[in-house]
Amino acid sequence: MSAHRVQRLEEHLTARDIRILTDVERFRLLTTRQLQRLHFPVTPLGPHATGSSATRGTTRVLSRLEELGVIERLQRRIGGTTHGSALTVWQLGAAGDRFLRARRGEPKRRRYEEPGRTFMSHMLAVADTAVALIEQANGGHFELLELDLEPTCWRTFVSGSAAPITLKPDLLVVTADPETETHSFVEVDLGTEHLPAVLRKCRTYQRYQTTGAEQHDRGLFPAVVWIAPDPVRAKKIREAIAADRHLTPNLFWITTPESMNRQLAPYPATVTT
Repeated sequence: MSAHRVQRLEEHLTARDIRILTDVERFRLLTTRQLQRLHFPVTPLGPHATGSSATRGTTRVLSRLEELGVIERLQRRIGGTTHGSALTVWQLGAAGDRFLRARRGEPKRRRYEEPGRTFMSHMLAVADTAVALIEQANGGHFELLELDLEPTCWRTFVSGSAAPITLKPDLLVVTADPETETHSFVEVDLGTEHLPAVLRKCRTYQRYQTTGAEQHDRGLFPAVVWIAPDPVRAKKIREAIAADRHLTPNLFWITTPESMNRQLAPYPATVTT
């Protein structure tokens, strides 16, 4: 995209529009509701004092960006066609991709295709976790020092004489308050993976821990937090890890979306007497 075309498109984009494009690129997929939570929050004294006002504003802006070709909606929608527009899924459009890359001086274009249902469900679940953390941080509950998505949060390492291994967390999260920091690798589980696959991923984390690379870089090894869809699945993962003689159970924390802040928010400072 030429500098002239970038300038022409930028004339039609507000600062918020560009932040939306950046988030859609970063997360790869976002629903209308997730974009609303990120960029059109309901605030008593703000431009969107009610949920319905925020929804109208979100829909209006996303429709305009779609007309410009900078974002595009997926044909497949979460929950089927009987649900409302809040479950429409968005990804970066060709014009949006060229615009962001031109602003960064990156000539290579990325291809965007319609993803499969399993991939889409998982990416949106990861996004939901990240959006919830951003909302908590924006609400003043804690600082969000790091929020790395894939592939930024991936780690490649060598264990023994084997070929390089790439560990692929869903997120790396660092939260803080005035007393403490909490570092976490996050795995968002939808209950679709067989438990042996979950255990293999846990063993990869443990192999990475033994290299000492993460501890060298940040002074500690982050907790590995599995977010299961419900307490029953969480119990199964917890029991499977405890029964695996190759794993150290206290490296892994198992929780659900409703309780995830207990592991991802700053831990209470240790009190000494």
